[in-house]
Amino acid sequence: MVDVGSLSTLVKSLGREAGEGREAAGLLLALSDSPAARRRIGRVQGCVIILVSMLNGDDHAASCYSSSLLDALSGDTQNALHMAEAGHFKPLVQHLRDGSDMSKILMASALSRIKLTDQNRAALGQEGAVEPLADMFNTGKMEAKLSALNALHALSGLPENVQRLISSGIVLPLLQLLFSVTSALMTLREPAAAILARIAQSESILVNKDVAQQMLSLLGPSSPSIKYHLLHALDSICTHPGASRVRKKITERGAFQLLLPFLSEPNNSIRVAAVNLLYTLSKYFPAELSEQFGETYLVKLVSIVASSVSEEEKAAGVGILSNLPISDKRVTDALLTANVLHIVIPMLDSTVASSTPMKRWLSENISRLLIRFTVPSDKKLQRTCAQHEVIPLLVKLLSSESSSIITKSRAATSLTQLSENSLSLRKPRKWRWACVPPSAESFCDVHDGFCHVKTTYCLVKAKAVAPLIQVLVGEEREADEAVLSAISTLLVDEICENGCNCLAEVSGIQAVVEALESGTVKVQEKCLWILERVFRSEDHRKKYGEGAERVLIDLAQKGDVSLKPAVGKILAQLELVQMQSSYF
Repeated sequence: MVDVGSLSTLVKSLGREAGEGREAAGLLLALSDSPAARRRIGRVQGCVIILVSMLNGDDHAASCYSSSLLDALSGDTQNALHMAEAGHFKPLVQHLRDGSDMSKILMASALSRIKLTDQNRAALGQEGAVEPLADMFNTGKMEAKLSALNALHALSGLPENVQRLISSGIVLPLLQLLFSVTSALMTLREPAAAILARIAQSESILVNKDVAQQMLSLLGPSSPSIKYHLLHALDSICTHPGASRVRKKITERGAFQLLLPFLSEPNNSIRVAAVNLLYTLSKYFPAELSEQFGETYLVKLVSIVASSVSEEEKAAGVGILSNLPISDKRVTDALLTANVLHIVIPMLDSTVASSTPMKRWLSENISRLLIRFTVPSDKKLQRTCAQHEVIPLLVKLLSSESSSIITKSRAATSLTQLSENSLSLRKPRKWRWACVPPSAESFCDVHDGFCHVKTTYCLVKAKAVAPLIQVLVGEEREADEAVLSAISTLLVDEICENGCNCLAEVSGIQAVVEALESGTVKVQEKCLWILERVFRSEDHRKKYGEGAERVLIDLAQKGDVSLKPAVGKILAQLELVQMQSSYF
């Protein structure tokens, strides 16, 4: 019964109907007491795969038979490898723990070859594969170290296994390997760097003090592939919320001086990784980066944004530019000289109809960059923006379902800044140059003069008021403050009544009351400022006062103490309290 032919017949029976398969598994288990049978059973084609399938099946008896049979066969390394390929990893892990040195190398090498799913990686981690592999790397010879590193890289794609790697204490040995100049260890450096990049995705890496500084010091002398992994690792580390001390330290150690030359790096992958890291650091240290950012680097970064084939690099590059301090006029002048508006505005337009994460990120960063070019203190700069058709594009972003709430908030901020100058730029109703009178279509009822989108940046003529209100009544709240600021520019004293009427026409007053009820303290402050002006009008008090009463009274009783004077003033307007009330 233990000759090859008979065993092959029994293996075929394993895959037939449940009863026959179960009995075949039981018989094979009984025969496996013979060493010769064990050797032959494992070599029958398909046997191990079918047994693993039965192990995970619904037939309890068949599963028990197959489990015992697999255990009996697992002493053979080739059988253990077949089992691993079929998704049964316990024997492989056992060989990693207790096998001979050659057996361990075979198992580790197999792990790096097998296409592992996340479920496989989880199973291997739970079975305890990480610890013996880490021990192989620490104590084994050259071949063992290399096979262990490759296997660990395959397992490190799962966060749970990354945590096991950190707990195994492997971070410092990996760093020491990267600092090694021994020629025999050079082949180990790239997989070591790749594993560190994976480990760096876990905030637990921060328990290893100075790890980021050590990685930074390795950037210069390392090979391109190692630089790539180190840049990714540093970016992951600096992104962690708890990495403030690390970010500060590597910035003080010259991170910007080391990273800016990478803008001229010919290797695209390395350059993208460096730009991403620069973007992360620029969010926390914009002034420090601005000091290091000479005109040459600024022009180079604009060129990358214009020509890169990587959307990620474009978005990160624009993000760096948008993070530089708006007050730094040197940066603004350099960007204008580099024609940055001519480059980014078509890009922004192309994102309006797209909802991919990368397009949204690009849109958010460009819309933030435009805030620099719409500051109300520089009318010449605003005129340049208007000539580039920025205002209609900002309105389009407000109306687009694809635009994120962050993009809409930043678009509203730019529109606010532009609108702050509309009143001073409008041409009055009695225009002295009667020989060239403006068209009746350009007359603006709110500004009580002649307005045009490109010359006075008028929100009314840009048809921006209704889209702003639509953002305010939407489900997301992050843009409320910016939207209310934009609306407020239409309610300054000189045009207050006209602005309130315009707001009423687009159901804006109800929207402001709703925002007052659910907003932050800053949002509520802006809402109260607007409502105080709205309720100066008797008509508006009659129409909207009753709807606002409940919210105002609730805010007076439960709201932030800083809001009480403003709430009291409006309640007095609505004749719900006396002007001398203690709310003031």
